[in-house]
Amino acid sequence: MRKGEGVYNVVVIGAGTAGLVTAAGTAGLGGRVALIERNLMGGDCLNFGCVPSKALISSARLIQQIRDAEKWGLDRQSPQFAFEKVLERMRGRRAKIAPTDSQERFESLGVDVFRGEARFVSPHEVEVNISPSSLATASSSVGEHSSPPGRGGRAAPGEGQRLRAKNFVIATGSRAVIPKIEGIDDVPYFTNETIFDELKAKPESMIVLGGGPIGCELAQTFRRLGVQVTIVQRGHQLLPREDPDVAEFLERRLINEGVRIIKNADAHSVATSDAGKVALQLLDRQSGQLAERTFFADALLVAIGRTPNFRSLDLESVGVNVNERGVRVNGYLQTSQRHIYAVGDVIGPFLFTHMADAQARVVVRNIVVPFQFLRQKMDYSVVPWCTYVDPEVAHVGLGEKEAKQKNVDYDSFVVSLEDVDRAVVESDDAGFAKILTAKGSDKILGATIVAPHAGDLLHEFVLAMKAGVGLGTIASTIHAYPTFAELARKAGDKYNKTRLTPQAKRVFTWLYARARK
Repeated sequence: MRKGEGVYNVVVIGAGTAGLVTAAGTAGLGGRVALIERNLMGGDCLNFGCVPSKALISSARLIQQIRDAEKWGLDRQSPQFAFEKVLERMRGRRAKIAPTDSQERFESLGVDVFRGEARFVSPHEVEVNISPSSLATASSSVGEHSSPPGRGGRAAPGEGQRLRAKNFVIATGSRAVIPKIEGIDDVPYFTNETIFDELKAKPESMIVLGGGPIGCELAQTFRRLGVQVTIVQRGHQLLPREDPDVAEFLERRLINEGVRIIKNADAHSVATSDAGKVALQLLDRQSGQLAERTFFADALLVAIGRTPNFRSLDLESVGVNVNERGVRVNGYLQTSQRHIYAVGDVIGPFLFTHMADAQARVVVRNIVVPFQFLRQKMDYSVVPWCTYVDPEVAHVGLGEKEAKQKNVDYDSFVVSLEDVDRAVVESDDAGFAKILTAKGSDKILGATIVAPHAGDLLHEFVLAMKAGVGLGTIASTIHAYPTFAELARKAGDKYNKTRLTPQAKRVFTWLYARARK
């Protein structure tokens, strides 16, 4: 059957992580799949999310290690680097990964790829409108090769094509929220969607609006690259989802590296100064008064949050329920129209690449299964995440703040990195692990790790929680020495010590005494 004709098993809208996993999984099982993308193949993660940010972070981390060379017994030295070459390296790393998400690869898997804007015209039909801008974007995509209009799923500008399907999957992702502050439309600013490609030279100074994961990661990175950075955070702590001790640790680290942090402040207005700088006026949230000082910088990065992409789909016209947080779905990831599913950032509740991947896998299964009672519900009981500041902050399950809010009784076991020999010999012993267990039990409720490679170390606890393995079992598991992974065993040892009650100790003392007779 010719491309675009007949009925597809699945039409996927959006070629980010959720859409690509859905398309590849369905095609791999023998389904007929169409994939629609209006912008770049690979979506947020590849083009302006995880991949470029972590590539840039890795360069900045090495630069900082050179600055701190004395920690490793080397002579003090200043890192020699060109800002533009660091950016070039980041883009090169991204280009190396890009073919995995490319149109050519997915067409080789049997997926029909269409480049353009999708809109529902009926519950079982979407129209793909190809605009000149989408053609230009497609031909300049990272790591992609251009094709003549009308080939490879690209129609001529203004041309529309209707696609019919038994099932649809909305995977349109999210975009940066732009604050409604006076003057924002009249000044140049960056978001994560623009900074990796549109920033061409090093700014001397930068204001970062937002102290969440994106804001903190990029603030630390650009500071290490020689930029004077100021974070403006609306709330009273950085990384609001984390426990206060974690946020305080990170704040101290950033301040020690020279990042200026302003908390409890709203951006009131922004303008361009006579010298060509961004001029930011703040509003103190506690007093409600304008700050006496105006803050100036060469660049402004907006990182205050994300908002879902769905409004151009015309979903309400075909009976799909939505709200400001995105497309509404049930436990099976079905919308109010059961044959239309939604996955990834467009539904939340966690805006992570690995969550988009997990949701997509559930949808692939649910589409192929013919009966609702055989379908799988999405499980959010064990969801890890990591913020890639240095040291990394990784978390799964309950933190202390959330446990207290939910009135959950717990025991807390904290291990300092200074107690882990590998961290000491690596001169990387700033950080800690905090494990929460059910009160009086070794059942793990949550774990937070602040350490180098915390995102990797966390997964021993992720697997333990998923499999119902307790902290006592982790303690009895042999861990290679010396490794950072001993952090987990040491947390288990702390739990085991709580089991040595005074009565138990008296029994053991009697047994030892008896053995000496």
